[in-house]
Amino acid sequence: MTEDILFTVDGHVATITLNRPQKLNAVTPDMSDAIIEAVEAVNASDTIRCVIVTGAGERAFCAGSDIKELDTYETPWQFRNRPDYCDAMRKLLKPAIAAVNGYAFGGGLETSLSCDIRIASENAQFAAPEIKLGWIGGGGMTTFLAHSIGASNAALMLMTGDAIPAERALAWGLVSEVVPQADLMARARAIAETIASRAPIAAETAKLNLHAAYAMPQEKAIEYERDLQTICFATADALEGRAAFKEKRAPVFSRR
Repeated sequence: MTEDILFTVDGHVATITLNRPQKLNAVTPDMSDAIIEAVEAVNASDTIRCVIVTGAGERAFCAGSDIKELDTYETPWQFRNRPDYCDAMRKLLKPAIAAVNGYAFGGGLETSLSCDIRIASENAQFAAPEIKLGWIGGGGMTTFLAHSIGASNAALMLMTGDAIPAERALAWGLVSEVVPQADLMARARAIAETIASRAPIAAETAKLNLHAAYAMPQEKAIEYERDLQTICFATADALEGRAAFKEKRAPVFSRR
């Protein structure tokens, strides 16, 4: 780990904090490695059930990759095959919430898009500014934007590189909620606690199913969903859920 990435666990909720506020939480290769480590720790845990991803300070969630570090790659091919923090985020098995405060630019936008739920503070801004520097995003930017906000809105962001404010991001469906900055982490925590109270295997399966739904024809997606439902139905947690319903009590799930 590096001091520029904070990884904490409180109960069933883990928080990954990009902790480089003086540089707008721009990600260095060392930070990318630390994010990969954090994701591996989350995936290996039987107790962590939800993850919050956020940025330290009041100005930025993440301004993307540190541009000054990009010249350290000796070849474009080395750059292509670098360990990437957005790739790591997409490997999270547990539900992930992006708590976006301030700028979510470039790789920061891709990081938020790689999470399942996005909550924004009122001062949040979102941009795909790579085109202003001569390239495009490479961490899933185009496919996630197109699925989130539609082709025309995605094209506007990708081809101008200009930022949109939180309220427009909400209107376009890029985020689920916009809250005062002071309430951002509390709201993200409340959602995370709710998810953590649900059956963990079912929550992880719902995430898997959502990702598959993007890539499959509708009939195949429904068939796949039925298979996943059957797998969940066979778990000890599903048995506990049915028993708790009959006994009119809160279920106690064990991720089994």
